[in-house]
Amino acid sequence: MRSQRDSWVRPPDLDPEEAAQLLLRDLRSSRRGLTSAEAQRRLVQYGRNELQRRGGLRWPGELARQFTHPLALLLWLAAVLLWVVGSQVVAVAVLLIIVLNAAFAFVQEVEAERAVEALAKYLPLQARAVRDGSPREVDAAELVPGDIVVIAEGDRVAADIRLLAGAVEVDMAALTGESVPALRSASMLDVDVPVLAAHDLVFSGTNCTGGEAHGVVYATGAHTELGRIAALSERVEQELSPLERQVRRVAWLIAAVSVALVLAFIPLATLGAHLSLVNSLVFAAGLLAGMVPEGLLPVITLALAVAVRALASSYGALVKRLSAVETLGSTDVICTDKTGTLTENRMHPTAVWTAAGQVDLDAGRREPDSAVRALGRVAAACNNARLSDGEQPSGDPTEVALLEAAHEVGVNTEVAEREAMRRWQFHFDPELKLMSTIDVHDGGLAVHAKGAPEALVPLCTSWLDERGSEAPLDAAERSRITGQVDRFASGGLRVLALAQRALPAGKRPPHRRGDAERELCFVGLVAMLDPPRAGVAEAVAHCRTAGIRIIVITGDHPKTAAAIARRVGITGEHPAVVSAELHDVELDSLLRGEPEVIFARASPEAKLHVANALREQGHVVAMTGDGVNDAPALRRADIGVAMGRSGTDVAREAATMVLTDDNFASIVAAVRAGRRIYDNVRKFIIYIFAHATPETVPFLVFALSGGAIPLPLTILQILAFDVGSETLPALALSREPAEPGIMQRAPRPRVEGVIRPPMLLRAWLFLGLVVAVLQLGGFFYVLVKAGWHPGAAVDPGRPLHHAYQQATTMAFLGMVAGQIGTAFAVRTQSASLRSVGVLSNPYLLAAIAGEIVIVAVFVYAPPLQALLGTAPLPPEDLLLLIAFPVVVWGADELRKYFLRRNRPVDEGAGRGG
Repeated sequence: MRSQRDSWVRPPDLDPEEAAQLLLRDLRSSRRGLTSAEAQRRLVQYGRNELQRRGGLRWPGELARQFTHPLALLLWLAAVLLWVVGSQVVAVAVLLIIVLNAAFAFVQEVEAERAVEALAKYLPLQARAVRDGSPREVDAAELVPGDIVVIAEGDRVAADIRLLAGAVEVDMAALTGESVPALRSASMLDVDVPVLAAHDLVFSGTNCTGGEAHGVVYATGAHTELGRIAALSERVEQELSPLERQVRRVAWLIAAVSVALVLAFIPLATLGAHLSLVNSLVFAAGLLAGMVPEGLLPVITLALAVAVRALASSYGALVKRLSAVETLGSTDVICTDKTGTLTENRMHPTAVWTAAGQVDLDAGRREPDSAVRALGRVAAACNNARLSDGEQPSGDPTEVALLEAAHEVGVNTEVAEREAMRRWQFHFDPELKLMSTIDVHDGGLAVHAKGAPEALVPLCTSWLDERGSEAPLDAAERSRITGQVDRFASGGLRVLALAQRALPAGKRPPHRRGDAERELCFVGLVAMLDPPRAGVAEAVAHCRTAGIRIIVITGDHPKTAAAIARRVGITGEHPAVVSAELHDVELDSLLRGEPEVIFARASPEAKLHVANALREQGHVVAMTGDGVNDAPALRRADIGVAMGRSGTDVAREAATMVLTDDNFASIVAAVRAGRRIYDNVRKFIIYIFAHATPETVPFLVFALSGGAIPLPLTILQILAFDVGSETLPALALSREPAEPGIMQRAPRPRVEGVIRPPMLLRAWLFLGLVVAVLQLGGFFYVLVKAGWHPGAAVDPGRPLHHAYQQATTMAFLGMVAGQIGTAFAVRTQSASLRSVGVLSNPYLLAAIAGEIVIVAVFVYAPPLQALLGTAPLPPEDLLLLIAFPVVVWGADELRKYFLRRNRPVDEGAGRGG
């Protein structure tokens, strides 16, 4: 067989049907599609319908970035200083730390990227292909040339396809950059035009915005037009998340402070304290090493990656970007659909209404009158769902419910008969809120239409009266219809109106929507119940206590929307219900002045306007959507939330988060998880920053004493602490359970950074200072006990050298013990540790156990003793260390106790540290 793109040359002077038959012959296919065996054989021959990831080798640049961020640059400077003064062994150790940190951070970024990419496996792109003579859902990556596929509104086209029947509108922005929908029809054949302009072709990567059609795949994967364009493009640009930008900003701040301290203290140490230049440079290198929180970047990356996986596995919320986890925690407005999100999207027809009165479908089947039978016939004809005996219904839930209603009144709902009778379709338009078809009826053609009552009834000039005869529709009858719609809607029922019109014989049927959907005959109403989801009312209550505002934006009737919103607790008895388009000023005033707002009969453009208005007011907005036209609003919102089950491919692509269960409660659970994750990021930031004080104070003591006090801590011991013992607890803090009241505090403001001054003060001037005092106390205790006094020599070969090694070991172990206390202290920000449980984070307990084992190796393994300058301590000194964690944790518990007494919990819970 020839290559994919060469397998079909468009023949000139052929009508569309002949061209289609020739293409099918060329592709060795038929309108019944391929067999499963033939499809598998072609999959081996042509390969999977996927584009290979391009952009060149990314990892060298990403790895190089780990060696040049500001924290790594500080360590480079420290290594240079150490090399200059002749401490080559220590300089090599610093370089090794740089390499280890870079490798660790690089691995975590790669793993995080893979974690996000792996989420696509939860929602693989599907295509509806005809295999073995019947349509079925297949993985779009397994489409092959010759496959017959069905394209419907909301689908993303998965291959290059020649249409065989039907017509669709497609958004070709992915290929042409123009987002204006383009008509593509099987009945329109172009010759000698550019491929992208051919009216009978649709292309991979484009989106179907309306209509339905069948076509044959003629190119897949890299052989598609999209694949050709992708092969020309090598641009791969990755933006930093807001959290990463903030952390890098703080890293530069730390770098600037560190360099300023070094520049200030080197002359102070040489001139004021009379240190030698060598000792001053050693002091500078130690100060730089002590100020660098080496594990900060990789730990944050890993924590967010773990969070993304947890949201997917525990809540069914697939987050497509790591940065979205941060945004979730500060969401303060949720704009939600009603159908399928607040409700089950499981429409059940409860009643039909015609001029003859109401028929309750739940009361059992009865012999329908002529008007009810006409209503059932319109419901079955103007429909694209499938309802067959022995098979699961498929299609839009509303259309399935209409078919069920038609079946209940005795009308044939078989797909084959419907398709045989259909001649044209005007797809559902969310702006017009209408859908209509032109079908064969009683030997002629008729328009069958359905839509929102307020959109369809004004297009009607007549109605079927009590006898089933067409009669003029005057104001009294219109008022009667409106009253019945309101009664249904007030009970929380969704209502659709149905209408028809016989077309004159011998005339060409209208192919313009406006010509078809006019002078209609009103047939009746269908009322459907979509019950609220279990758990939604509880989730709404959590939003209220969390300070999160909920705004319902739906295409439903105002009274239906208000009834459901009231039932689940979103609004009270008298919300502001808007069903008309508002100007920007009016919309802004409404959103500011009305706490409870419902937008009914809202268009997708209205969603976009609401998202814009809320963002301009400074809110962090989560917006749900499932349709093609929801994509702009999903992109505009801070968190676009698409429905995984009912949502279209276009909506899922545009969204930041996809809900596999379409459940509003999952959004609230994800917000709660986002707050917990954000809190945990702050916890381990405080933990990591707290080590800077006990690592730098010993060098300040050494410098300010003019060398009379020996270095309480060596540079190698600092590096061993930073890399060997500190990382495990920091990682464990990212798995910390939520504090009590996490959903009872106001959302974090949009402008508030992840790292705030109170956090740094708590880390550096409180927790770090307490640890430094304990550490130096232990150091002087061991030295003085051995007979040391200020100025006494502790160099190798001197009598006090062994005691000095034990004293630095005590300082090193004191810092480790103090950081264990810090780890427990930062588990809560203002609540008592008892409120979350001392043993409630098993990861932290295991990390501390691992840390103790690593530290024991540092102290008692002879090779590491020689490298780090450590020495074993007597048991009574080790027992003294047991009190260090308790002192640090107890001091912070007292601080939090006074905080709770002086300010509300919700103010301090998420604000500082």
